[in-house]
Amino acid sequence: MHTESFIPGKDASLESTIATMQAKLAARGFVLNESSWLNEIEGIWSVHVKDQECPMLFANGKGGTELAARASALGEFFERLGTHYFWTHFYLGETRANRPFVHYPQERWFQPEEDGSWPVDMLNPELHDFYNPDGEIDASVLVDLNSGNVARGICTLPYTRLRDETQTYIPVNIIGNLYVSNGMAAGNTMMEARSQALSEIFERHVKYRIISEGICLPEVPDEVIARFPRIAAGIAGLRKAGFGILVRDASLGGQYPVMNVTLLHPGDQGIFASFGAHPRFEIALERALTELLQGRALETLTGFPEPGFDMDEINAVANLEIHFVDSSGVISWDFLSDEPDYAFADWNFSTTTAEDYAWLVNAIHAEGKDIYVSDFSEQGAYSCRILVPGMSEIYPVEDLEWENNSIGNHIRPALLRLHSLSEAECAALLADLQTMNLNDERPLWEILGLAIPVGTAWKQLRIGELKTLLALATGDTEAILEGCDWIHHFNDLSKERRLVYRCVESILKLEDSENYLRALILLYGADTFRQAEALLDRSERFFGLDELGSDMQGSAMHQGLLKAYDKLFA
Repeated sequence: MHTESFIPGKDASLESTIATMQAKLAARGFVLNESSWLNEIEGIWSVHVKDQECPMLFANGKGGTELAARASALGEFFERLGTHYFWTHFYLGETRANRPFVHYPQERWFQPEEDGSWPVDMLNPELHDFYNPDGEIDASVLVDLNSGNVARGICTLPYTRLRDETQTYIPVNIIGNLYVSNGMAAGNTMMEARSQALSEIFERHVKYRIISEGICLPEVPDEVIARFPRIAAGIAGLRKAGFGILVRDASLGGQYPVMNVTLLHPGDQGIFASFGAHPRFEIALERALTELLQGRALETLTGFPEPGFDMDEINAVANLEIHFVDSSGVISWDFLSDEPDYAFADWNFSTTTAEDYAWLVNAIHAEGKDIYVSDFSEQGAYSCRILVPGMSEIYPVEDLEWENNSIGNHIRPALLRLHSLSEAECAALLADLQTMNLNDERPLWEILGLAIPVGTAWKQLRIGELKTLLALATGDTEAILEGCDWIHHFNDLSKERRLVYRCVESILKLEDSENYLRALILLYGADTFRQAEALLDRSERFFGLDELGSDMQGSAMHQGLLKAYDKLFA
């Protein structure tokens, strides 16, 4: 007789969850390959999975057992599939941008007002005040990167506010810019998935507060840890491996469902603080522990920064963002004090999934925040995305005005047909780039939403080099020299590519370069000199940049991503 495995917080056995998700994925044409299995410490497992046909679709899983880690990885893959997060940072192409719907059948499009103000029926009064308090952000920036369809307008998705069950339409652009992957989950049931998403929101909210304020947390007594033998074995294993391990209560006096496990590396004095959240103490603690080693072998636990003293650096937005990405930001020395700012609380807020969900919803409402939920079941399993304005943002609201990813919508049409641009169009594009306040080091693939392999010209291309290429295409000597000087000091371009621009600069600065041909060829090489001459006489333009096309046909990697996207609607 086969015995099924159940773990706290899950409404189905691990075997059933795995079989169901694998079947649902296969029905959509997704077959996942497993790799990077790690289990160096007892009770701590992790795995990496990626799609066989499109490796850009991947997820990581962690857990106390092999089955738990596999189920975790499949759950993360499903949540990213159901919420379309895999495609958040990429342009879907002109063809898909003009289909009856781009993201979901339930989407709704709004036209910006003529004066740039936000449509009244989009969002609700509270959210208008939250996202655009001064009314100064032009509605045109809310056109999503994925469609880039300025003529069609602002694509929004319906979200339900739990407090009163009212529905409001939230722009895809706002979700992608401010919330990224925070508050996404998939599960066996609605309550299970929503509980996971809300727990994640609490985890990051409390983590940011602890780090930014340098709060010192109370130790969890050994007798409490001993209640959970598998967790205790994992902690003991890490200590035996030579790491300093602090196990701490991050509930801030029993207010929040958060735990912390911090690793101190005696080899390089680095510190890595891992957090986990769930209304049940045991689950929160296990998540904090397994998160510590997710995808990390013991020998790779190096390179984390030493604790810091400068609180301005520690609570800076950039440092907190790094903590979201991979927890490699700086932690304050105050966090390591032996005198905690709160007493240990032996908390446990629930025992069933229904109680988990109810407690989390009530706790957020008690904070004076609203919860907005969108459910997605199109892929055959339940997934959701939850937003809690004022609590679950990963990036500050000001980014809608100053760092909006829609910046590429204005220049993308020209760049997709780069080689067919006239000289006048090149001049106009150069003028736009010179006034768009974009950092010269910013990569073009990111702005365009382009999937392209490492080592290719498009992957290397930065704003500074693009401006130089446009200057070459228009014969603007002053802009060419300015660009070549920037490239000379920007070391991330390949040596061969930088050498061509160096040669261009030398040719332009020599009053009569015809008298220096032999020296130029000896210094730079015949191929480099030929390429520089071709760029200057405009017989060749845009130096190795392939034509992308309206649907990114110029990138096989991007085509693979779009093919995977179309599977969602098969």
